[in-house]
Amino acid sequence: MDDYTWQQKLKARRKKRMRETFVLLFGVVAVIGTLIWYFALYTRTAEYALKQAKESLEHGDTAKLHRYVNLPVLTSQAYDDLTVDLFAYDSTLTPESKILFEKFYVLIKPELTKGTEDAIDTRLDTGEWVLPQGTDILKGRQLGIDFERFLERSQIRNTTLAGLGNITHNGTTALAEVQIVEDYTHTPFTLQLVMEESDNGAWQITYIKNYKDYLDTIAPLQNEDIGKYIEATAKIVQDYNNEFLYQQRRFQNLMSSGSGVLSESQREAAAEMIQDEVIPVLKRRQQELDAVDVPTGAAYLARLRQQSTQLTIKTWQHYITALRTDRQREFETAETLHKQQLAIELRIEDIIKHTAVSKNIPNIP
Repeated sequence: MDDYTWQQKLKARRKKRMRETFVLLFGVVAVIGTLIWYFALYTRTAEYALKQAKESLEHGDTAKLHRYVNLPVLTSQAYDDLTVDLFAYDSTLTPESKILFEKFYVLIKPELTKGTEDAIDTRLDTGEWVLPQGTDILKGRQLGIDFERFLERSQIRNTTLAGLGNITHNGTTALAEVQIVEDYTHTPFTLQLVMEESDNGAWQITYIKNYKDYLDTIAPLQNEDIGKYIEATAKIVQDYNNEFLYQQRRFQNLMSSGSGVLSESQREAAAEMIQDEVIPVLKRRQQELDAVDVPTGAAYLARLRQQSTQLTIKTWQHYITALRTDRQREFETAETLHKQQLAIELRIEDIIKHTAVSKNIPNIP
């Protein structure tokens, strides 16, 4: 190989090494630049915070949710919108009564907003909506309001996140669009989330700007479906209520005792009546209710009726055992189940009353 050719090969090799070095350096710089952009800039944007909030819901990450959502402020603002909706459709309330309701809801606001936060956290941690237990003041109706019904009216348990939309910036605040779907009526809606930037540059969702608009959109649709379902099942309910009333009178006669102590034959007769007549009628009633086409917006009411029937049957089954064995524990279990069933029945009555007085639904007899 002559000297000229050799020099040309060396020159080509040096150029190749220079290109490779340049590509390598460019890649390193690009990676470093991307990391700087991501950690120093992008992680401090509203877009990043919104995405992280979405992921926290999808992956059940409670800590991340609280990092990117100001839950106390959000639930507080949502509570104000919701409590207006709770009696917005009740045409039977006078202006004075509405003022009293408003004062009442202000008084119990701390407990209900905290209870809502706890319910959301538990939902993320366990995947279930768990109602207050034990000595919690929100259990039952100790505060004069049914927390289970409160959650249902908030639509929080039947709203699905469908996607993220645009974000409009205005200094240290931003308005983010989020696509959702109400599960019962399959109604799409776009929520507007107000986001705020803190002093350290981090962003959080603080409240839902158009939450009341969402409630005003969904409530009439659900009320309409509930009204149709109540009308479709009215005859079934009335017919079986008459039969239950007849059974109640017979049962009271069977359980009548001058001394207050039931004889063995009385206990057995009562047990047989429950087993052979009461429970079969309960099952037959539920079968007829289940055969009715349930409008999507009335799914919750239909499910409550099923739960009530199941609890009633369980109550009677334990009562049968109690009558035949005289075990106090069985009587106590029956009493506990009966209280749960009464709570559901009261919830059903509330829904029917609310639907009947809704300004969008004619009164239902």
